[in-house]
Amino acid sequence: MPTIGIREILFILLIFALIFGAKRLPDIARGLGSGIRNFKGSIRAPKTDDSGDTEDPHR
Repeated sequence: MPTIGIREILFILLIFALIFGAKRLPDIARGLGSGIRNFKGSIRAPKTDDSGDTEDPHR
């Protein structure tokens, strides 16, 4: 199975810089990180129903 090395990562970053521009890359990375953080937080958060009680998976 092929692996991604440092040369491939640098090539991908170069393509992104050419497409989006170097000034927008930090904003894109920040938005991606925020999205991943929100996704992880929603997975870990206990699910609540309308009454405010936590959901019982054995019901």
